[in-house]
Amino acid sequence: MRKYLLAAALAAVAGPALAHTGHGASTGFVHGVLHPLTGADHLLAMLAVGLWSGFALTSRLWAGAAAFMGAMVAGAALSWAGVPLPGVEGMIAASVLAFGVLAAFAHRGQARWVTGASLGVIALFGICHGHAHASEATGAALAYLGGFLISTAALHLTGILVARAVAEARAARTLRRTAGGALVASGAWLLAG
Repeated sequence: MRKYLLAAALAAVAGPALAHTGHGASTGFVHGVLHPLTGADHLLAMLAVGLWSGFALTSRLWAGAAAFMGAMVAGAALSWAGVPLPGVEGMIAASVLAFGVLAAFAHRGQARWVTGASLGVIALFGICHGHAHASEATGAALAYLGGFLISTAALHLTGILVARAVAEARAARTLRRTAGGALVASGAWLLAG
């Protein structure tokens, strides 16, 4: 229990990250793998999608990750086609807050329309993340895309595993709400910074 509270506290005090413009190299596979791990906004959002999936989905635990990653590819395609997305940086910060709300209130057996709407929100923000990643890609852009998709999948899987590990605990609801609340606070901090 202490390690979960510590993780929530650390997430709550995470400062704004320079996730894009000028944030390190952005070419090739290795940089694609590293990029989602080095920006708090991406890291927290991708973990949150995994948490939501692990808390909310009784089967097809991969659905949240698939919605996010498919939308990331669509967002990357929009960027490479020259289609701008105004306010994409703010949307990425807002995604942490929104995914925190989803994770805080996710539970097994929630109404299908809630799950569908949640997947829609996940996909919408996934487009923004993909657009931002692709907009800064230079050089071997497809390798960069592959790298950040692999890293994203690993972060989603980590969130799923954490959620499944605590889902059956006595304090599961408290842990879920604490993690979601920490993500909401982190998203608010990112939006303010």
